[in-house]
Formats: sequence, C-alpha cells, structure tokens
Amino acid sequence: MNRPRSHGARRAALLAATLLPLLGSGCGYTLRNAVPSHIRSVAVPAFQNNTIEYALSEQVTQAIVDAFLADRQLALTTERDANSVLRGTIVSYRNRVFAYTSDERATEYEVVVVVQLTFRDLVKNRDLWKEDALAVRTTYNVSPVGEGDVPRTETDARQDVVQKLAAQVVSRTVQGW
Repeated sequence: MNRPRSHGARRAALLAATLLPLLGSGCGYTLRNAVPSHIRSVAVPAFQNNTIEYALSEQVTQAIVDAFLADRQLALTTERDANSVLRGTIVSYRNRVFAYTSDERATEYEVVVVVQLTFRDLVKNRDLWKEDALAVRTTYNVSPVGEGDVPRTETDARQDVVQKLAAQVVSRTVQGW
C-alpha cells in the first residue's frame, strides 16, 4: 500500500536529489586529512607571549592541546617523540570599544588576539604551514541589548576568542583550511 509522503519527507527527498549530484561531481568541499601520512603525532610547546596579558600563553596553549585531543587525528606527545610540532607566539591582544550609544557610552567591545604559528614536519624537517599574523576576534556587550540578555565580560570574550583560535589552528593543521 502506497502512502502519500508528508511535506517534510518530500522536502528531504528534494534536498537529497539536489545535493547528491553536487557531492558526486567533485563540486563543493570535502573533509580530508591534509597531514602527510607519516605524521601521526604532534607536540604543542607552550606558546610565547609578547603581550602583557597574564596567563594568556597558558590559556591559548591549553585550548589548542584540548582541541587536538578532541579531534583525535594526531596523538599529542612530547617534542622529542613527535612527528610534528606546532609552535606559536601571541603577538598582540587588544580589548577595544566597538560600539557606542548616542551619548557616547561604550556598549560593545571587541577582543582581538593575533598569533604567529608554524606547523613543522619533524620527520622531513620542513614547515607544512606558517602564519605570521592570524587574527581571531569576538565582540561582547557590556550591557544587555535585549530582554533576557546578560552582559558579558572581557574574561568571557577572551575565553571565546581563545576557543575560536584553537578550533582554527586544529582545522588548518588537519584539514588544510
């Protein structure tokens, strides 16, 4: 017995029929491992900190280590035992006013962290990628902008920007983008 398809089922079938040819044709993007097959482990030494921000180096290093652990494509190990190493320097940290009210009261701030990174193949002794000034940013409101909104602090924004940085670094390392 044939039953009529629901609206949701028809929509899903139409979406699948539209996307399948694109996926099969090589259009779009693919998730692939960009790391050479001989690299199975990575070391992440403590980042250098060229800012005056207390404990920022530890926070960034730990977030990147945690992101690699969550990703599980490369084992984390010491530099002596690793096939690759990710070195980094925190070049700058800024927390600046991003938006004002009409009476010139700051309502929104932007936190920007800029890092210098090198991902090195220790087996073949060459850099796999290098970034001289990767900037990651986020904004936060210091006063509620809508009903139920909770104001955020610089500490909240700093944690957000560090997590974004870690996600970008791991993505760049294992997926090539």
